[in-house]
Amino acid sequence: MRVTQSSGLDLNLLVALEVLLEEQSVGGAARRLHLSEPAMSRTLGRIRKALGDPVLVRAGRQMVPTPRALAVRAEVSAVVERARALFAPDRDADLRTVRRTLTIIGHDFIAAACGPALFERAAREAPGVRVRFLAESHVDMPFLREGTADLEVGVLDTTAPEVHVEMLHEDRMAGVVRAGHPLLEGELTAERFATEADHLIVSRRGRLHGPVDTALAELGLRRRVVGAVGTFPASLFVLRDTDLVGLISGWGFPLAAALDLVTFEVPLPLPPLPLGMAWHPRHDADPAHAWLRRTLREVLVGWSSDGAAGQGPSDGP
Repeated sequence: MRVTQSSGLDLNLLVALEVLLEEQSVGGAARRLHLSEPAMSRTLGRIRKALGDPVLVRAGRQMVPTPRALAVRAEVSAVVERARALFAPDRDADLRTVRRTLTIIGHDFIAAACGPALFERAAREAPGVRVRFLAESHVDMPFLREGTADLEVGVLDTTAPEVHVEMLHEDRMAGVVRAGHPLLEGELTAERFATEADHLIVSRRGRLHGPVDTALAELGLRRRVVGAVGTFPASLFVLRDTDLVGLISGWGFPLAAALDLVTFEVPLPLPPLPLGMAWHPRHDADPAHAWLRRTLREVLVGWSSDGAAGQGPSDGP
């Protein structure tokens, strides 16, 4: 897309700025835009002069965006997308000609459960689209508004009024332990679940309590939580080699089975997990983003009806 104004302002700098902020590398941006590195460096110099800001600065061997660059990132992406839509000869253009990087943020089981099918679909339908999965952060940030991510997937707690949310599937939590765990023998009651084993929590914020503790407290029970890890896959490797008890959502049943772990129904009235996806409205008319939403929706529906249903909790090894 080549766009200029008679005043001398080259709007292609916005395209270059968007790619530079995505790649955070002059070399990477040069390859994306089919330019030489010296030409890309000169373009970065022009951007710095236009904004009156360094935009990208060295931090060891990497380049990181300045606060000013982060502040304008979302608006830059929005302007570029609107310009692409305005000058596109066909709103239904062939996605095989699109060259984009689309970023999904969510917990790690999303990539494990949906990644293979999503990458396979991209290779067939949109080979120029690169999909990047980012893990959830331990702090809440306006990733969609700032343009750090294009799509958020999982149990959504966003309250931003401008963000679009679509619910996709209702998941549930199950217990998970190593094969042969003593808790699997005999009838499992809430009291046995709470008192006959130590527990491991998964929390990106490092919390040592959750809905299970609330449900147990209502029954006058309390479990012993010995620690927390930040991701579900990490917890499964810990559970495989210990007698600790963990929790897992339907996303993780295939991985648990691959590690010879056993899932079981928790004898407590735990709340369901409504899974959905969220995005900023500036992406509504973007064909590449619409393809990502549609494809992920189809992958998730297929997973929830076939994958998770066939990998449900069991009563024993």
